Amino acid sequence: MNEASTDAPYGWPGCDLSVPAIEVHELTKMYGDTRAVDGVSFEVDHGEIYGFLGPNGAGKTTTINMLTGLARPSSGSISIFGHRCSADARTAQHLMGIVPSENNLYEELDGFDNLCFCASLYGMSRPEREKRARELLDQFGLSDAGKKKFAAYSKGMQRRLTIAAGIIHSPPILFLDEPTTGVDVASARQIRQMIRRLNERDKTTVFITTHYIEEAERLCHRIAFIVAGKIVRIGSVASLVQDVQGEHILQFSFDGVYPDACEQLRNEFADVKWEEVSAQVVRAVSPERLDIYPFVKFFESKGIEVTEARKIEPSLEDVFVRVTGLAAEEMKREKEGKAK
Repeated sequence: MNEASTDAPYGWPGCDLSVPAIEVHELTKMYGDTRAVDGVSFEVDHGEIYGFLGPNGAGKTTTINMLTGLARPSSGSISIFGHRCSADARTAQHLMGIVPSENNLYEELDGFDNLCFCASLYGMSRPEREKRARELLDQFGLSDAGKKKFAAYSKGMQRRLTIAAGIIHSPPILFLDEPTTGVDVASARQIRQMIRRLNERDKTTVFITTHYIEEAERLCHRIAFIVAGKIVRIGSVASLVQDVQGEHILQFSFDGVYPDACEQLRNEFADVKWEEVSAQVVRAVSPERLDIYPFVKFFESKGIEVTEARKIEPSLEDVFVRVTGLAAEEMKREKEGKAK
């Protein structure tokens, strides 16, 4: 926890830094008989980038909707900088910037007018909101597009303007639901850079949901794995990866598809755990150091052509697969399907 303080950052009264930015206890959401979020509890410190990582249907969006007041919890409690959302929702919501998974700006308005309109909702004066809108258009690389209608923006530009709208009132905490879904690689990189800059320069607390393991790994100070409405693991990237540091991994790539390769390997090397990464890539995992030569010799004897054999250092992806049983490729397919 950061050093206790009751100073109000960004001019917001009632923002107590002596308590966590977010406190969630036994949060549950029911839709009929379906338990979309199942008793989750966690805390997010001031100035932290905190990630929710999980597949579609895991409960990420439902959780963020409850945190931001867009959905009512079935049970449990939420506090934002010490303000209980059930009792003081208005104050809590004024401390938030919210960027939903779908763009929520007006297509018929240009970028400048969209930002000014959003600023007016927070009671900012006309000179103040126009100055802030120009600053953000410049900061987000959208100055030249400021007078273009939002509908004419590319997906990446729309996402950047939506984030700008979310921070128009300089909130101490920003909620981002799948911020890079459906945008190109260059735009996704720009968005991640903007998030990191907001956190480092302005000390903005960020709560982000994502499908992308590498996005969570690059951005987040701590990550919660959520599956089927439950948090199954929380920690920093370093602490999560430490869970698999004792494993030795060799990865083999083939020139061609060999459907029964894993089965043959399991029969031949019973003391080694085999994982099929894809149709042309397998991994050998063992608590003992592995010698590559016996495997290469086996592949040669079976007529399996190996194009690459290399040692793999454990990653956040390895932790995620072991904890959740979901492969990174499955997450990627779900995300691509959602973006269509």
